[in-house]
Parts: sequence; structure tokens; C-alpha cells
Amino acid sequence: MSKGNFNPYEFKINQRQIWDSVARGWQKWWKTIEIGGQKVSNRLVKLAEIRAGQRVLDIATGIGEPAITAGKIVGKKGHVTATDISPQMLAIGKERARSLGLQDIVEFVQSDAENLKLGTNETFDAILCRWGLMFLPNLDIALSNIRRLLVSGGNLAAAVWSEPSKVPFINLSMDTARKHLQTSFPGQGAPGPFSLADVGLFKKSLLKAGFTGVRSEKIAVTFEFDSAKDYTKFNQDIVAPIRTMLSNETENTREQVWNDVTKQAKLKYSDHDSGHVKFVNEAICIVGLNR
Repeated sequence: MSKGNFNPYEFKINQRQIWDSVARGWQKWWKTIEIGGQKVSNRLVKLAEIRAGQRVLDIATGIGEPAITAGKIVGKKGHVTATDISPQMLAIGKERARSLGLQDIVEFVQSDAENLKLGTNETFDAILCRWGLMFLPNLDIALSNIRRLLVSGGNLAAAVWSEPSKVPFINLSMDTARKHLQTSFPGQGAPGPFSLADVGLFKKSLLKAGFTGVRSEKIAVTFEFDSAKDYTKFNQDIVAPIRTMLSNETENTREQVWNDVTKQAKLKYSDHDSGHVKFVNEAICIVGLNR
């Protein structure tokens, strides 16, 4: 696909600013996120075959997953390096690790996932990434660099979102905003939540980077909110792509979009009796081996 006028440098600057701006929202909604997300972290550490005493790298860790899940497994004789482009997200990750007594096991480092600045000749027994690779502008470069950081016999295990229609928890708000704004966001060539939904193309990228034994599986991820209004508030607080879409719009336009998001969530996903809104989504877990 042609990259058009897409500028990866400007995109990364914007990503860091946006993720910084939603960091406290992630902290606020963490329990809601992890009711569904922890299942994915658990599966990734199993696919990566992480064991006690190993050295693990988590890329695009956000506020600490699956780094903290891995840290509980590797224990005091192991080590987890958790990287992210957003210093504000990392700061909250550090708070979480400290609260769980993992501050000496999980280290948080600000770094660009495509150009990881770690110790000289540092390598890892396993590398993880939960819902991060799809936001990288230069995936082929990133995957090649990631493989070079893996020991021989080490696994990369990553999770990405499936196609939009199978991820209503993200797509409902994004699609509603697109209709109001009459935009094709994220635009031609720009990364976004569904950039790696085509698992066939994703596998080809991994093979091109030198990974072997590449395999994938689908996993259901459920998120539930007390009401449609809560779902909308969740989007306002943490969903970075929506923040980007609405950043230059008027207050009136933003209000119209959010009102419609609430309306659509209630209409399509609300339980008539409890008023709870539940989204069953599909993620893809993929693993590749460095021989």
C-alpha cells in the first residue's frame, strides 16, 4: 500500500503526545481493561514459553502489560525490560510494579519500538507485545530489530486486533466518529488498531524478518461496562485514536459524536434488564521463533 503523504516521524511525535494524554485514563480504567486483557497476557507468556529466571522484553508495554504478568513468572532470578514511547504510561507502570513488589524484577525504559535503545549486546529469552505492533509505521524494520534481540530458540509472542467488525469495543466509537466527520481515519498508509488484522500479511512480515515456525490463534476478549454512558466515558478517557480524530473539532461536534456513541452502544450492545454494555471482541495471538 502506498504511504501517500504519511510522515512516520510526525506520527511518532503525535503518538507519544496522545498516549501521554490518556495515561491517567488507563490508570483509571485499568481494572475494566484487565478483566478482558489479562486473558491475553496469560496466553502470550504461555506461547512465548516464559519460565523462571529468564530475561524478557515487553514492547509497547503501556502501563505494564504483559510485563508484570511475565515478571511474576521469571521471579527474582529473572528480569523483565518493559519499553514504551510514552513516559507518562511508563511512570504509571512503575507505580503498579512497585505496588506488587516487582520493582526489582520489572524495569521500565522509554524507547521507540522500531529503534530500541537498550544495553550493548543485550539479548532476551523471549519478547512480548500486547496490542502494540499495529501502531508501528515501519513494521518490517521493527521485526528485524526485534529478532536480533532474541537468543537462538527464543520466541516473539504478540497480540493484535482482528478486523474491525470483530472488535466492536473499538470499532463502534471509531466508526461513529468517522461517519460524523466524513473521514477515512487513520488514513492511507497510517498505522491504526486494525493495521495487522490480516494475519496472512502479518505472518509474511514475520517470515521476512527471519522468524520460523510462525503460527497464530484467535482469542475472544470481553469488555463490559455498567452503562452505555460509561462506555462513552471510557472512550473519552483512554482511546487514543478517537482523541486524535476529534482533537481539531469544535466542542459542538465532539458532543454530537459522543452522544451518538452512547446511543449506538445502548442500541446495539446494552442488556435490556441491567443496562450493562458488553462487547465480545476477537484478538489474534501470533508467535514466531528465532532459530
